[in-house]
Formats: sequence, structure tokens, C-alpha cells
Amino acid sequence: MAKVETLFPILESKPLAGLARTAAEAPLDSAGCLTEYRPLASRSILNHVASRRGLPFTHAINPYRGCEFGCKYCYARYTHEFLELEPEEFESRIYFKQNAAWLLEQELKRLKPGTEIALGTATDPYQPLERKLGVTRSLLEVFTRHSGFRLGIVTKSNLIARDLELLKEIAKRNWLTVHITVTTMDGKLARMLEPRAPRPDLRIKTLARLSQAGLRAGVMCSPLVPGITDSGPSIRAVARAAAAAGANFFAAGALFLKPCSLPTFLDFVRAHFPGQLAAYERRYGKSAFVSDAYRQRVTELVESIRREFKLGKRYAEEGGTEDAWPETAHRVALQPWLPFGQ
Repeated sequence: MAKVETLFPILESKPLAGLARTAAEAPLDSAGCLTEYRPLASRSILNHVASRRGLPFTHAINPYRGCEFGCKYCYARYTHEFLELEPEEFESRIYFKQNAAWLLEQELKRLKPGTEIALGTATDPYQPLERKLGVTRSLLEVFTRHSGFRLGIVTKSNLIARDLELLKEIAKRNWLTVHITVTTMDGKLARMLEPRAPRPDLRIKTLARLSQAGLRAGVMCSPLVPGITDSGPSIRAVARAAAAAGANFFAAGALFLKPCSLPTFLDFVRAHFPGQLAAYERRYGKSAFVSDAYRQRVTELVESIRREFKLGKRYAEEGGTEDAWPETAHRVALQPWLPFGQ
């Protein structure tokens, strides 16, 4: 057969390579409502963190790629670009890492005691697929056989309560902190912001169970969404619920929007808060981050509310305690809203 040369070589698609090729070749394992689940062959489960944002951990574990909760503000949508998929597919094409427990067992042997590891930095380790596959549970079982690590878990899901006994066992030999993310106590707003995540009240009930079990657990009221969830009353409602549930700490930070997340989030604002659209386009069209002035005001507001409800800090201050407060905290007035562009 004669070899046919294409007349338009520039239009030929580039062959996939590396992780993108692995993902493309992954067979369909199962499917949910508008969601596909596929296995992903992995050579490592423990990633070294290289970030200029001053993160308090050096290693991260994400058992899944993609997240079914579909949070409108999710910054991790960019991770699907490594698979040569569109950011919009982040919540509909979910990959689970194969041999995760075996990989972790090998990799922990090479880490020094005291290494800080975060579980669930990009995707929720307790998203719906975990109920069936138990990948996160298998990783926790590995940690029960090791000691001396500083492990932090971040989730929006009440499914973490399933692993309560494992968490208690881990805490006997390691420094364990569980962060329950609660962006708002308004159930209707939460459903718009985080369509398939468990309700805020279920997260708070889960926090109470963790606290009653003697685990160090608290609330991440993040992200604070400018003009939507960043008011004093909104933050105070979350802090009040956290305190009632026995939270050890309370923390919050302002929303940042990577370019991959911006279209999805602006669609959400356009549909539900059209009056805020111009401000968002103006602010986040130039930078993924809010202004320094806004960030400082939010920080002071959160600190004052945290002190009001006698909640601890997420991280101990160097040379101090978790209950140390900034001198200016008591002087902050609780404002109904904060103009994030200033």
C-alpha cells in the first residue's frame, strides 16, 4: 500500500506521552451520574511539595485525580491539564491510583520522623468513590504501622467518620490533625458553591464525632468568597458551629482563582450573583489573588472571630502557643462585607 503523506502536517494531533498517555489508556472501571471512574497506574503516591505559598507541609498525598464534589472555586482543576483533559472534566472524569497502599509503604521508609504530610491537598480523599474503593482507608492502614509523622487530612466529607478507629490508632503514634472544610452554614448557598459535597451540618456533626474521640480536629472556613461568604455574620456562624462541636482550631483564607478555575467560577457568579460579576472580572482578571489590603483585613477579621469563640490556631506560632493572639485582633470591627478590590 502506498505511503500517503498528509498535506496538512500541522493539523496532526501530537501523540500523548507520559501521564496523559497512561490516563488515556486507562480502562473504564465504572460510571456514576455523568461521571466516569478509571484506574491510574502510578509509580509514586507521595509527592514532594514545591510551592512559593509557604505551605506548612513538605509532602502531599492525593489518592484520586479529579473530584466529584464539583466545587465552583476549586483551584485543582489545572491538574487535569497534565492528563491533557479540559479543566471542566475535573469533576466528571475521576481517576483512582492503583497500588496506593503498597507505594506508600515503600515511600514512608525513606522519610525521616517528623516529616509533614498532607492528605487531600488537591482532591477530597473522601469523595463518593472512596465509599466503594477504600483507597484512602488503605493508606490510613499503612500509617497505623508507622510512627513519628505529622499527618494532616483535609476533607468536606462525613465519610471520614467511617475510619474513626484507624484515625485514633494513627494518633497514638503520630501527630494527626483533621481539617473539616466548611465554607458557609447556609445550606442553600453551599449547594450552589459545592454541588455534590455533604451538607454543612453533616460536616459539623462529623467534626463533633472526631473531637469526642479525642482527635485534634478543626474547621477550615476556606475559601472566603468575596462579597458572598466573607462577611462577619457568615464567618461567625461557621465559628459558632465549630466551637459548639468542640473544634480545636479555626482558620480561614481568601479565595484565589487560577486561570483554569476562573471560567467555572464566573459562570457561578453570573448565574447567582450577577451584581458581583464586574468586580470579580476586574479583580481576578489581573491576578489569581486578592489584594494585600483585602487579605490583611480578612485575616484580622478571622482572628477577631476566632478569639471571640475561644478557638485555637491551626498551627502553633514559633516560640509561642496555639492560643497566642495578635495584638490588633481585638480592635477589628466586624463589617457586613469587605470590598475585595481594595
